[in-house]
Amino acid sequence: MSASRSGGSTRSLRIVRLANFVAPSSGGLRTALRELGKGYKDAGHDPVLVIPGECLSDRETEQGRVITLPGPLLPGTGGYRVLADKRRVARLLEELAPDRLEVSDRTTLRWTGKWARRARIPAVMVSHETADGVLRTWGVPEGAARRAADALNTRTAHTYARVVCTTEFAEREFVRIGARNVVRAPLGVDLVRRHPALREPEVRARHARVDETLLVMCSRLSVEKRPGTALDALQTLRRRGRRAVLVVAGDGPLRAGLERRAREGGLPVTFLGHVSDPGQLGALQASADVALAPGPAETFGLAALEAMACGTPVAASASSALSEVIGAAGAVAADHGEAFADAVDLLLERQEADRREAARARAECFGWNAAVDAFLAAHDAAVPVRPARPFVPGGVA
Repeated sequence: MSASRSGGSTRSLRIVRLANFVAPSSGGLRTALRELGKGYKDAGHDPVLVIPGECLSDRETEQGRVITLPGPLLPGTGGYRVLADKRRVARLLEELAPDRLEVSDRTTLRWTGKWARRARIPAVMVSHETADGVLRTWGVPEGAARRAADALNTRTAHTYARVVCTTEFAEREFVRIGARNVVRAPLGVDLVRRHPALREPEVRARHARVDETLLVMCSRLSVEKRPGTALDALQTLRRRGRRAVLVVAGDGPLRAGLERRAREGGLPVTFLGHVSDPGQLGALQASADVALAPGPAETFGLAALEAMACGTPVAASASSALSEVIGAAGAVAADHGEAFADAVDLLLERQEADRREAARARAECFGWNAAVDAFLAAHDAAVPVRPARPFVPGGVA
């Protein structure tokens, strides 16, 4: 496949993508990398993804070539690894000779922006989280978090040709520092594999009785996701007299503590761990009454959008970008259990058919084709001419 660095709008481009903090088996970043890579490949480009892993591997996949370099585990993160060997990464970049560089890590990989500038390769950094939001979830005071984030983001904006933000929410921290190289490109959801027809009475009956409200949270169980807020909301709802149960799909370093809290507090919570089967996860999302998304630092929220594509409304943190994503089809809440319980009650006041139809309709605003086109435009890369929209099972033709 030929490639050209000549500002190549209509030429096939080798787009090398680097990412750290990719969950071992699931997660929003892993999903986004896969779907964007598939879209780049389908558009006729040559995507190459480089991520850290346990050992070296190099394989061709549906999202293009995927290279895994050995990377150390970060303690306390539940499996996150990083590309720590700069020399090895730099040598690999030289060998790959990219036409474009896309980096999904503004901290440990920021040096690659300088490498790209020296090599005269256009490079973009994708902002998958707000810096000040992550710092606050780790307990840094708001003022200090903002100052540290501004300093980090200023260096990032100066290092890369462009900064890609998935929402206006994510863009604000760069607007705040006067960055002028920010572009907007949303993420998406698979509207074919996620749809309301996945709803299964057997799945619902497995987790909740007819008179119970089934809540679901699909999330990594780590500090920045604030999963404890979901347990707080469940406790509040039950104290108010609502017969509610919670199913948690996801794993992470906080799981043991959350399980202990649920057990000691007599809370009806089922912890499924990582659910590897997309069909099983989709059936769970479609069979729930409300999905909870308590993470306050989310800049998009793929798991929440997947639930909405399945027809399940979402109660989300008002501190995150999800108010922008879910719109009137969901409800937002302050970052504590009482507020999330209020949001659940608000959603359940609506007629079931109405709230499920509204959730699906909102999700249909975020297909992956539009996301791929926006990311390719950020790379000044050729965007494909697409055929007419196919029929979507359980959705709208």
